[in-house]
Amino acid sequence: MKIAIGADHAGFSLKESLREALIRKGLEVVDFGTSSSESTDYPDYAEKVAKAVAGGQADRGILVCSTGVGMSIAANKVKGVRAALAYNAEEVGLTRSHNDANVLALGAKYTGFDQAKEMVEVFLATPFDGGRHERRVNKMMALEKAEN
Repeated sequence: MKIAIGADHAGFSLKESLREALIRKGLEVVDFGTSSSESTDYPDYAEKVAKAVAGGQADRGILVCSTGVGMSIAANKVKGVRAALAYNAEEVGLTRSHNDANVLALGAKYTGFDQAKEMVEVFLATPFDGGRHERRVNKMMALEKAEN
């Protein structure tokens, strides 16, 4: 599994820790930055990760900023992306199994490394349930097409 990861300055430290943990698990990780805690603009990194996932260059994406809100909003502007902001592993499992989320947004201000690591593990391990949920995901995707 190939994972695209990105963060702004506020999420840099957590992103680095998650990136290292993913690599230790033997996963291929493409790091889209940032590379320091110097102030940056989160939409730049959300776009890069979201486009990598939507374009098939990565299987899933992980984004980290202060709250996770900005990253999730920005990533969801990219067609084909279903970015979900979550604060616990149960939310992550449900958004994968019910919404087929392909990008996980995390808030570094509210999420410690151990909790984030658990959420990422759930995000990567949980399959999409399909069935009645597939119908709903298809309706979400149709909204994208209606606007273009």
